[in-house]
Amino acid sequence: MNDVDLNLLVALDVLLAEGSVTGAARRLGLSSSAMSRTLTRLRLATGDPLLVRAGRGLVPTPHATELRERVHELTRDVRAVLRPQNTQLGVAALEQTFTIRVSEAFLEFLAGPVVTAVAQAAPRIRLRFVAKPDKDARPLREGLIDLEIGLLGTSAPEIRTQLLFYDKLVGVARIGHPLLAGTVTSERYAACNHVVASKEGDRIEPIDGALEKLGLARAIMVVVPGYPDAMRIARQSDLVAAVPRSCLGNTMASDHAATAGLESFELPFPMPEFKISAMWHPRLDADPAHRWLRDTVMSVCRAAYPRR
Repeated sequence: MNDVDLNLLVALDVLLAEGSVTGAARRLGLSSSAMSRTLTRLRLATGDPLLVRAGRGLVPTPHATELRERVHELTRDVRAVLRPQNTQLGVAALEQTFTIRVSEAFLEFLAGPVVTAVAQAAPRIRLRFVAKPDKDARPLREGLIDLEIGLLGTSAPEIRTQLLFYDKLVGVARIGHPLLAGTVTSERYAACNHVVASKEGDRIEPIDGALEKLGLARAIMVVVPGYPDAMRIARQSDLVAAVPRSCLGNTMASDHAATAGLESFELPFPMPEFKISAMWHPRLDADPAHRWLRDTVMSVCRAAYPRR
């Protein structure tokens, strides 16, 4: 691999994270001129400008934005491969408490498999799940929680992330609902009464935005805090709900009680996938016990929701 310089991968990861030649140079301990030369090499290697001038700052190109997460994961994997193997960690003897911040939906559908996997390998570990009222990074920074699982949204650039699985909104209604008798069109869907899950109590995007583009609007009759609540109401009424596909069960619990009495359907307009990720503070990145926990959670999630 004489024609591959892995240092360029590290430099690209830092440049895309910082969005600044000066900031990247500071993190890597280089001069600004050396970092500028490295950016030039990266532009030649990728065939893309990567970062372009916008006023006094730099903004990523679409290709750079697409590469950001992939480069970050590759860099982390390379560092993990080249790190000396830790033979000191005895998982079975670990006696520790990990605090994990999750949504109500994760607690309902995936906490059980995670607990089982952890208990089988490390019976002395205690897991403490706490609610996720917002996406504030402060608890991660201050060490109040060890791991967060959910949608990315924190504004803290230093937070480490790992993709767990892709999710997508689908519709659910009680078995025998009139909507399910025939093709579910946008018009028939919008004409139903709806229950939505929203902590803020407002409407849910991107569903309402997609309907607006079609000149349609739905009637939201009930707002609840979480997706399991929306599913319970949809099961017991004629209201229709939209929930992540992950709420419909998984390879480890295909007969979950929460989905009993419900039938799912694809929403009759395009819905983008969204990423469910694990997040943690970099001070825990190299901790053997924390790394083992991350790997365990990732294995459970990817087994439960394999890429379609």
